[in-house]
Amino acid sequence: MCVETPRVEGAIDAVRARSEHVLAGWLNRQGGTCVSLDDAISYSVLGTGKRLRPVLVYLAGRALGADDDALDAPAAAIEMIHAYSLVHDDLPAMDDDDLRRGRPTVHRAFDEPLAILAGDALQTLAFEALASRPHPRLGAMVTTLARAAGRDGMAAGQAIDLGAVGAPMDLAALQAMHQHKTGALIRAAVRLGALGAVDESDPRVAALDRYASAMGLAFQIHDDVLDVTGDTQTLGKTSGADARRDKPTYPALLGVAQAQNRARDLLNDALDSLEPLGEASQPLAALARFMIDRDH
Repeated sequence: MCVETPRVEGAIDAVRARSEHVLAGWLNRQGGTCVSLDDAISYSVLGTGKRLRPVLVYLAGRALGADDDALDAPAAAIEMIHAYSLVHDDLPAMDDDDLRRGRPTVHRAFDEPLAILAGDALQTLAFEALASRPHPRLGAMVTTLARAAGRDGMAAGQAIDLGAVGAPMDLAALQAMHQHKTGALIRAAVRLGALGAVDESDPRVAALDRYASAMGLAFQIHDDVLDVTGDTQTLGKTSGADARRDKPTYPALLGVAQAQNRARDLLNDALDSLEPLGEASQPLAALARFMIDRDH
């Protein structure tokens, strides 16, 4: 099946722009209680980022027939959760990073206490956004996002990551860590989009979950590779940080070439998973290819 690349890329750009507009609507509301907190929140979210997770919400939902209006709230919510996780991951008590998305991290641009509060506020604002529109599957959506962000998802992955610094880790344990820290939110993005259209019992939801599982791991493997092969200016964050912290990564365990091959195998698995969706899955396939071909 031939993919019309400009058309597909145009669709991805359009939903990325829509997600920016929806996020700005939530973050630029008038009447905030604390200006400095609002500024830190906006700084952490607006104007930067690939918006992969909200784009996945829109593309998965569209592939199953959802209207964009039904996808705006979950798309905004998942990007807020992602932004909160980056703010907190960058803190001195966590990864202690100075650069994110090509500019100072929130705790450097403002201060550490305000960064903590900005992350806290983004997490709660995400659920406010998600609950802002009535939806027949709202309960399932809230559960999906909460589980992906919490003790059995992203937070658990970060805790495992922190505990793994300087410690030996085999490939199975590394994969499990990545599936929680990065993969959980990517899977949630795809599921939120699917739930915008159909019930969880629809077999296409399971197909999309297989796609998201493969792509979540491939995305993190490629991130590990870029930390080795990329430069700070292109990445928008400090390159080589994983090796300096003695963190377990796919290149460290397999070497760069084998890690790249593993990401490519996962891409093929993801593309195979999309077959039940037919032509409607073309934008998801294009996004999957971008996720492991990107340079930042």
